[in-house]
Amino acid sequence: MENTRTRTIIWQDSKLSARASDAISGYDYLCGIRDGKIEPPPVARLIGYRIREVEEGNVIFELEPAEYHYNPFATVHGGIAATLLDTTMTASVLSTLSTGFTCSTLEIKVNFIRPITHRSGTVHCKARIIHKGRQIARVEARIFDRNEKLYAHAMSTCMIHKTG
Repeated sequence: MENTRTRTIIWQDSKLSARASDAISGYDYLCGIRDGKIEPPPVARLIGYRIREVEEGNVIFELEPAEYHYNPFATVHGGIAATLLDTTMTASVLSTLSTGFTCSTLEIKVNFIRPITHRSGTVHCKARIIHKGRQIARVEARIFDRNEKLYAHAMSTCMIHKTG
């Protein structure tokens, strides 16, 4: 049992982190999470990503790669990187939405450049909107290390829709 590791994850009821889209804009919601005024969604606690910066249309998330993110090849599983990319791109679109609107991913295309490991240090994912219409937004994102070395990039299409 000397090689056994344990990780405990604590999160709040998902209702506490859910956005009341009729009461708060996407930008204010993301800033609330970043500033600790709104609980992050449970998946953020599970994976360990967090919001670093929020500007309208441009968002940066970060993740400290850890052994519990590893696949059988002792590198961060591609699904973790894809989740970070998807989350950051969707948040980028969300940051532009007023009350009464939300968005969801329609499709995502990911390219992996090099493996991420705990030796990579904290990685950050930058997303920006390429084009935003009334119902569809195109977004791109990239994962970098502290030296701005590229690890992965992606493009996504998000659907924008009214809530309620």
